[in-house]
Amino acid sequence: MKYSTIVIGDELLIGQVTDTNSGWIARHMAPLGWESQSVRVIADDASEIKRAIDEAFSLTDLVLMTGGLGPTKDDITKATLCSYFGGEMVLNEDVKRNVDEMFARRGIPMNRLTASQAMVPSSCQVIQNEVGTAPIMWFEIDGKVLVSMPGVPVETQTMMERAVIPRLVKHFHSDVDIEYRTFVVIDYAESALAEKLERFEQEMPDYIHLAYLPAQGVIRLRLTGTHSDSKSLNDDMERLSKQLHKLLGKSIIADADKPLSQIVGERLRELGLTLSTAESCTGGNIAHVITEIAGSSDYFMGSVVSYSNDVKHRVLGVDDTVLDTCGAVSQPVVEQMVNGACAVCHTHCAVATSGVAGPGGGTPDKPVGTVWMAAKVGDIVTSKCLHFTGSRAQIIDRATTHALIMLLKLLK
Repeated sequence: MKYSTIVIGDELLIGQVTDTNSGWIARHMAPLGWESQSVRVIADDASEIKRAIDEAFSLTDLVLMTGGLGPTKDDITKATLCSYFGGEMVLNEDVKRNVDEMFARRGIPMNRLTASQAMVPSSCQVIQNEVGTAPIMWFEIDGKVLVSMPGVPVETQTMMERAVIPRLVKHFHSDVDIEYRTFVVIDYAESALAEKLERFEQEMPDYIHLAYLPAQGVIRLRLTGTHSDSKSLNDDMERLSKQLHKLLGKSIIADADKPLSQIVGERLRELGLTLSTAESCTGGNIAHVITEIAGSSDYFMGSVVSYSNDVKHRVLGVDDTVLDTCGAVSQPVVEQMVNGACAVCHTHCAVATSGVAGPGGGTPDKPVGTVWMAAKVGDIVTSKCLHFTGSRAQIIDRATTHALIMLLKLLK
């Protein structure tokens, strides 16, 4: 089954705001058997919205729309949908009550514009927004469905999970079973992995497909199977999963679509170990991605962002002589940093980084993108130097990923 996504907002077209809703929707619709046919980002323009709906309905029976539902004059989606599907704007008492209660809880006085959120097209079915004031609107026409949702990511994502997806599953019932298996793989370039799995892919049943989803430092392999016989599908998916594990061994670090920081955290929790970081060029980014995971306080103790040599020496105990002779971006420095992090934070494990993130600061022997990193688990310390390309932010992200991979290999 396929669906189309329409994302509305002038701010998206000029790059002022990044669209995250369409990606989130795709990730959460796929396990239910829904395939994204198209994603279109359009302006807050009535004719553009109507044209986009026509095109989307020509491709799919379901259209998911986000944005343009605010109370200000530039948000015209609601009125445009009323014009497209027919009917008139009417006061919805349930929406009004929801908005009133939300403003009362926040202690904020209601204004005229916000009160207008309770006006909805009579041609829609309203799904109450539990985390915002703009209602979700469900339209049906000629067997097709359009769901209009707010552009605020937390509102769309929360209400998709709580109300929209369950209703879609019930409305678009299918007798075909769909199953997904995702594997997170390290140590392979995409082309090398495809070559490794060439025969595996050739021998798969024609109702199961393998997709490669590469990111910096990792590749996600996704098996997707569709079959009317759920037992046969499950048996084949289980068999292929075992074959993948046999072919790739320890290069598979997770059997689910999880961020690297979560995989590391789960391994630390399994082993009963604690972690700290000592970061120079990554500026605390490793600590940031680790603490994005709920429950990370079980194993993550703290971080020292030792941007200056003085902090490296005074807090982490890096030898001044080593700093003077080898420089901050060097193997002995990151190894002393990782030992210092464990000592200062009283942890079993640590990672450390020191490098040149750019755009300036590079030298002929240590150009921009040079990063030394170290990982420590118990008494074992490993270190390496990598050379990254890209912007400052990209170098920091890539160094973060590879430092976590280095740690994970020690934990494995």
